Amino acid sequence: MSYRIPKFRHPELPVNELGYTRADYEGSISTLCAGCGHDSISGAIVRACHELSLEPHKIAKLSGIGCSSKAPAYFLGKSHGFNSVHGRMPSVATGAAMANRDLLYLGVSGDGDTASIGMGQFAHVARRNLNMVYIVMNNGCYGLTKGQDSATADLGSISKKGDANLYASIDLCATALQMGATFVARSFSGDKDQLVPLIKAGITHRGFAFIDVVSPCVTFNNNPQSTKSYEFVREHMEATGTVDFVPMRQEITAAYESGGTHMVTMHDGSVVHLHKMSEKLDPFDRRSAIGVLEDHRESGNILTGLIYMNKDSSDLHDVLQTSQRPLNTLNEGDLCPGNNMLENINASLR
Repeated sequence: MSYRIPKFRHPELPVNELGYTRADYEGSISTLCAGCGHDSISGAIVRACHELSLEPHKIAKLSGIGCSSKAPAYFLGKSHGFNSVHGRMPSVATGAAMANRDLLYLGVSGDGDTASIGMGQFAHVARRNLNMVYIVMNNGCYGLTKGQDSATADLGSISKKGDANLYASIDLCATALQMGATFVARSFSGDKDQLVPLIKAGITHRGFAFIDVVSPCVTFNNNPQSTKSYEFVREHMEATGTVDFVPMRQEITAAYESGGTHMVTMHDGSVVHLHKMSEKLDPFDRRSAIGVLEDHRESGNILTGLIYMNKDSSDLHDVLQTSQRPLNTLNEGDLCPGNNMLENINASLR
């Protein structure tokens, strides 16, 4: 059995500004279960990177362990990649980002990899505001070990085995907000019209961009009694509004009702347009975002869309005042300050 996608493509496939087709951003053939929501997320990542005209060799994809952490094999096959230890992807991403700030870091994780064994690492990478996109493929169960409830399984949700979950769930968006994340969003794997613009906005955000994606497990957690099933999510999903990502280099053609639009200019000059539907949510106020999340949790609905964004975010490089150049480009002259400078440093410490 071959896991490689055939190289032959239709010669008239549309290309982006760099001359790449969407096929140039694909990876191997997926070995996940047919219909798995994770494959839809992989497709959304491929589409977002293609539409943003990103250079594949300037992207680094990282993951931990789990069904979700296998997914990077299925997208961005021409990019850098590292599959780390269970729950430890944030540490690897931090080290890589500190060494080479010129790459775009895209972390993919799961609800077990993030909310259980990796919770400590997740909390610290969020509070340090590392410049990366962190996507959680959240199915509420441990698919690789036959479907046990994960830490994000909702209280009372019934798994395929028929047992109700006895514990309160961890809301990863609320946790990210409390830990200091500067971009927080949630989406559904079956809603690419919403998910793709959120991924594109997260990529252009300077700082820690967290996206929690509800991704039903078709094998162990897609029964009607599960709150992570396709049926439940579609019936209980409430969006913050229609999110449209519009790079400045393209003509803005999207139409929005007057008085209901927030326009956010990103650090690279691109723009996010958010059409608000809930007067309670101010996506630029952390306290407002936390409150609205709690309101929807109590009502049993799943809030999706852009939940919070800090427009004036300073990432970890800004905080630590690191080198403006990647470490592998520094030579001996850059790294050695000379005897006079060393003497001055030593004198200042006496």
